[in-house]
Amino acid sequence: MPQDVLNTISYPADLRKIPKEKLPQLAQELREFIINIVATKEGHLGASLGVIELTIALHYVFNTPDDILVWDVGHQAYGHKILTGRKHIFHTNRQLNGISGFPKRAESIYDTFGVGHSSTAISAALGMAIASKLKGEIEKQHIAVVGDASIASGMAFEALNHAGVTDTNLLIILNDNAIGIDPSVGALKNYFTKVKLNGAKEADNIFEALNFNYSGPINGHNLELVISELERLKNVSGPKVLHVITTKGKGLRQAEENQVVYHAPGKFDALTGDLPPKTNEAQPPKFQDVFGRTLVELASENEKIIGITPAMPTGSSLKFMMDTFPQRAFDVGIAEQHAVTFSAGMATRGFVVFCNIYSTFLQRAFDQVIHDVCLQKIPVIFCLDRAGIVGEDGATHHGIFDLAYLNCIPNLIIFAPRNETELRNIMFTAQKGLDLPIFIRYPRGRGNILEWQKPFNLIDIGKAETLKEGNRILILTIGTINHNALKAIDLLSASEREKVGCIDVRFLKPLDENLLHEVFQKYGTIITVEDGTTVGGLGGSIASFAAIHNYQRKIEQLGVPDVFLEHGTVEELQKQAGISSEEIYKTIKKYL
Repeated sequence: MPQDVLNTISYPADLRKIPKEKLPQLAQELREFIINIVATKEGHLGASLGVIELTIALHYVFNTPDDILVWDVGHQAYGHKILTGRKHIFHTNRQLNGISGFPKRAESIYDTFGVGHSSTAISAALGMAIASKLKGEIEKQHIAVVGDASIASGMAFEALNHAGVTDTNLLIILNDNAIGIDPSVGALKNYFTKVKLNGAKEADNIFEALNFNYSGPINGHNLELVISELERLKNVSGPKVLHVITTKGKGLRQAEENQVVYHAPGKFDALTGDLPPKTNEAQPPKFQDVFGRTLVELASENEKIIGITPAMPTGSSLKFMMDTFPQRAFDVGIAEQHAVTFSAGMATRGFVVFCNIYSTFLQRAFDQVIHDVCLQKIPVIFCLDRAGIVGEDGATHHGIFDLAYLNCIPNLIIFAPRNETELRNIMFTAQKGLDLPIFIRYPRGRGNILEWQKPFNLIDIGKAETLKEGNRILILTIGTINHNALKAIDLLSASEREKVGCIDVRFLKPLDENLLHEVFQKYGTIITVEDGTTVGGLGGSIASFAAIHNYQRKIEQLGVPDVFLEHGTVEELQKQAGISSEEIYKTIKKYL
C-alpha cells in the first residue's frame, strides 16, 4: 500500500490537520511502514504494532511536545518516533550512528524521558506534573503510557501511591496487553483479566482505591473511541487512569499468534510475516541455552535446586526449568528487587537458588544485593545474562557495569566463563555448596563450542588459568573477550607470538594473587582486557594489586571507556572501545 497519508506527516502538527475519517488508513500505513523496516533491519516489533491507534490518538488529541508524553517501556515507541520527525531516518534504528531503539532525550524534543528499562514513566511524569504546577503551567498535560506488564513493578506502585495524594494533571494510560516479553504473571495480571471479563466495579477497583479517576477498560484499537476518551479526560482534573485493551503484534497474524517470538523476531518476510527457515547447519549454543539446559541437568540430580527470574523465562532460558520442574521455577514478573530478596529468603531455608537476571537489570536491585545477600553471606547463585556489550539495544541495555558495581561489594565471588564448558562447570561447582554468593556473568549470543555437553568438572574458586606462555608481554582477560585477545595474538608473526602470554583470570573476586605475583615478576608489560568499564573493573584491580605490592610495571587497561556506549553491532562497538581483536593487536604491537 502506498503511504498516502503517512507521507503528509512529518510532525504531530501535520497529524492534527488530518480528517478523523482518514486516521484508520494512517494506522494501516504506519503498521506497514514499521513491518517493512523491522523485517530487514530487525528490532522490537510486537509492542509497537500493538499501540499504533493509541500512538496516533495521543499525538492527535494532545499538543505534543508542549504536552508531555512518556513511554513505558520504550520499545513501544516506534510509531511515536515515526510521527515525530524521524520517519526519514527510521531505517537507521538501532544501527551505529543511527537513532536509538528507545526514546532518548538527546534525540528529540518529543522524547521527554529516556526509557529503556521498565516502570519508570509514572514517576517521571509525576515529577514533571508537579514541576509544571509549581511553575504555574496549569494547562499542561502529562501522560504516561504504561504497557507490556510494567505496571506490575514495585516502582510503578511507589509512583501510584504518591500520585494518588496529589492534584496533578497526570493521565496514566494502562496499555493492557497481558504480555511483557513473556506472558504476564501474578495477582495483578489475574485482576486485570477479571476486569476485562466482568468490568470494573467501583468498590473493587484498585486505582479508585488509590484516589485515581478510573476509566475503562476500552478497546485500544478503536481509534474513534480512544480519541473520544482522551478528549474527555483532558478536561478531568487530578490524577486519572485510562485502561485500554490492546493486542501485542496487532496487524501481523504471526505476531498476534506468537507474541513471544515476534517481540523482537529478527529478520522476517515483510509480505508473508514468516521467519526464515531454520538452517540445518550445526551451530554452537546460545549461552542462555547452556544455562537453561545445564540447570535442568543439575536439578534432575539435586532436588534442592530452584530457578528464579524477573520476567525473562524465555530470554534467559529458565523456561526449560519451568517446563520440566514447574514447582521449582518462578517467574516473579518485572520485579528485580523482589527477585533478589526472594532468592535470598529461599536460600536461607537450605535451597540452592539460581537467580537469573540480565546484567543491566540487576542494576535495579543493587541495594538488595548488598543488604539482603552479601551482608548476610547468603549463597545465592546469580547468573547474569547479557553481560558486556549487547549491541543494537544500546546504552540502556549494555551489561558493562556489572564487574565494577559488584567489585566494590564484600562477601561475594565474581566469575566470568570464557566458554560454554566453563559456564557448565561453574554452575556445577556452585550448586555443590559455597560459603558466599556467586555472580556468574556471560554474554548474549552464541559461544564457540559445538560439543558443549561434556562431563562436569569442579572449578577451584579463585584460580586463574594460563592459556599461553610468553616472556615479555602478558594479556590478562576475563570472560569471553578472551577470544579477541587470542585472535590478536594469532595476528602476530611467529617470533612475536613467542613474546606474548595470555591468562584468563576467570575470577575478578577473589583474584588469584599467587599467580599475579609470578606474573609481575616475569613480565615487563601487562595488558588487561575486559568487556566492562575500565573504571572499577579488572584493569583497576590489577593496577591496585601492583601499587599495593610496589610492582613497577607498565599496565595498559583495555575495556569500555568512561562513557555510555551507544548502539551498533557488538563488533562495531568492540572496535570503538578498543577491545576488538584488531585493536588489541595494535596495542600489543605498541609494546613489541
